[in-house]
Amino acid sequence: MNTPRQRVTVLGSTGSVGVSTLDVIARHPERFEVFALSAATRVDELLAQCAQFSPRFAVMASPPHAALLAEKLNQSGLKTVVLTDADALETIASHDEVDAVMAAIVGAAGLGPCLAAARAGKRLLLANKEALVVGGELFMRTVREGGATLLPIDSEHSAIFQSLPEDPSTWARRIDKIILTASGGPFRTRAPETLGSVTPEQACAHPTWVMGRKISVDSATMMNKALEVIEARHLFGVSPEQIEVVIHPQSVVHSMVQFTDASVMAQLGTPDMRVPIAVGLAWPERIESGAARLDFREMSALTFNTPDPALFPGLGLAWHALRAAPGTTAVLNAANEVAVEAFLDRRLRFDRIHAVNMETLEAVSPSKPASLADLLALDASARAAANAAALRFAA
Repeated sequence: MNTPRQRVTVLGSTGSVGVSTLDVIARHPERFEVFALSAATRVDELLAQCAQFSPRFAVMASPPHAALLAEKLNQSGLKTVVLTDADALETIASHDEVDAVMAAIVGAAGLGPCLAAARAGKRLLLANKEALVVGGELFMRTVREGGATLLPIDSEHSAIFQSLPEDPSTWARRIDKIILTASGGPFRTRAPETLGSVTPEQACAHPTWVMGRKISVDSATMMNKALEVIEARHLFGVSPEQIEVVIHPQSVVHSMVQFTDASVMAQLGTPDMRVPIAVGLAWPERIESGAARLDFREMSALTFNTPDPALFPGLGLAWHALRAAPGTTAVLNAANEVAVEAFLDRRLRFDRIHAVNMETLEAVSPSKPASLADLLALDASARAAANAAALRFAA
């Protein structure tokens, strides 16, 4: 008996996670077909993906880019339809014919389509940190009420998910703590007083992972790990005190779970996002990902260290935000997005990203957000405060 192919929407298909997702899908044409793709501004890359995978729909972030894509699709004789309405992303995330959604849009812009997929009960492969960091309990409640299947794609959260029993109802009584590993980025051995001279090129030169510019900067500040702490709290139902972070430069152990009997389960693999993507696409089965295999005979050592708060002051903001008023994690995320953008535009020094985040947290006092509109309003307020702070701390 032939099993019907899963129809997959890939949100953010021209980014690193989106490209890796399509690579895994291409290895299994008998299991998956691409239903829809979305991108921000990379028209030619999305055109090439449409030519290869023949999706029914494509979405671009702005009308001019969408018009250009539609023109090029028509010239190429391709039948993909470009959607341009305001809720196009929500449409391709919640469409009746979609089975699975890869949520790989970077930033708070991905929250709306993630909520739409959750409400529609989709198999939601979550690579968008902000859905949980910004959406928090609202997002998790939507997942539960919509009957969606939520599968984490961040390598760390996928590692934790793979290390836990399949029945989530057993997690609370079994988990002692979650241990997130961090590479430490390119500056883990650097003197803290030299961080003011860091350039965007240096911050984006990650030693082990190939990622986009924003997440590469977050790795260099370890703000990505702060956001992952917030994610882990919501995904696995643990308290902030049950989450620990260790520096693991080799990026082989992707994260660990310590259970109440003191045993530890860890997931290991090469630093290749195709592994957690393949897990998400096929779970609970396993399929070929295309990643290289680990060879333990070639490993000289696996090391683990405590993060230096002088080098990575932003890491502690995760626990601060989780203990503060509901909505504070959304403020932190918005501030960091603004600060990182200013740094990448050379308007803000690297060592002042944390200062912008701190000042924004002090300036914005959230009330408990009860809807997507509340979250977006809070996000806008935080961005305004962060932009003002970035101007004051301008390079």
